[in-house]
Amino acid sequence: MNEVHVKKNDQVLVIAGKDRGVRARVLRVLPSEKKAIVERVNLIKRHTRPNPQRGIQGGILDREAPIQVSNLMVICPACGKPSRLGRKRLDDGRGARVCKRCGETLG
Repeated sequence: MNEVHVKKNDQVLVIAGKDRGVRARVLRVLPSEKKAIVERVNLIKRHTRPNPQRGIQGGILDREAPIQVSNLMVICPACGKPSRLGRKRLDDGRGARVCKRCGETLG
């Protein structure tokens, strides 16, 4: 099973790579590749051809490239600090992610 610890709209801290230290939001998760696309992180230049039917102007655009999830650390909304996550079974049988630092459950 290819389960990753980050989810869409999580606040994360980049802990490795050229954007180390940046706090940003996860836009998309690619679990089969174990990668995520994070807002304004790992930017690349993309040369785009104009396409008037789609409303694309063309030129050289900055785009986010996928980044390995192992280089991301989830920021706990309760304590506001980057922390590792654990799993916990709730009373109603659902599983939840838990902050290892403060013990609070993440949504």
